[in-house]
Amino acid sequence: MKSFVKIVLSSLIIASCSVQNKTAEQQPVSTTKPIENNSQFFSGIAKKSNFDAVKINSKIDAKTGSFIPTLDAVIYIENGQKIWMNLTAVILQAARGIATPDGVKGYYKLDKTYIDSDFSYLNKLLNVNFIDYNALQNLLLGKTFLPVSDQNYKLTQNEQGFNLSSRETQKITENGKTTEYNISLDYDNNLNLNYVLLSNPQNNDQLEITYSNRETLNNESFPKNVKIIIKAKKTDEILIENTKFDFSRMETPYSVPANYKKTEIK
Repeated sequence: MKSFVKIVLSSLIIASCSVQNKTAEQQPVSTTKPIENNSQFFSGIAKKSNFDAVKINSKIDAKTGSFIPTLDAVIYIENGQKIWMNLTAVILQAARGIATPDGVKGYYKLDKTYIDSDFSYLNKLLNVNFIDYNALQNLLLGKTFLPVSDQNYKLTQNEQGFNLSSRETQKITENGKTTEYNISLDYDNNLNLNYVLLSNPQNNDQLEITYSNRETLNNESFPKNVKIIIKAKKTDEILIENTKFDFSRMETPYSVPANYKKTEIK
């Protein structure tokens, strides 16, 4: 169950990174003027996107050491309110999940288990401690989801764009728990986030995210493909491809079937 839930919840975080406006022209985003100082860079990467709701069809492939078939996912996001996901495998429903500012819920049909937790559950699965709904929302849009500043990070420009690297080990505290990370983020010349690497120097755990195959619509750029690698005692790899987008609102039913057993991560 744990490996499967990791896929479900990791997908909740990442699978929706290619929100697009299908009426806009596909033209590259260009910054209005070159970055002249660090302040412009940090204000640029903090720029928020606006959308009401989007339904995304995705395909998810996972390598966890156990056989898991390709999953078809329907992911629906209402900005700032909820992220709903339904997963099917070989036509049959496999799992359903929902995230709100209060936490995450999900159930897995094959072993009749469910979760109902705050974001500590998701943080444990991903071996981090900074995911809340706001971080989740930013990560969903392929934007910076970590607290960064000119004081704590070194900004370097290169041929590919920009790199932000933590000047020293960053301490992030959530719910009274402090974890240290070495952090590196890569951006292209238009300040699109392309790569994130978090390393825990105490145990060498890593969280690595790569955004690729970006498309620019409605003056915003979003990745169509996302790869997430979670390195802890073993390595899990999740590949997500977003294939179809619908911008109308939809119903998001969620209720745990009878006789399901609650599961937790100790």
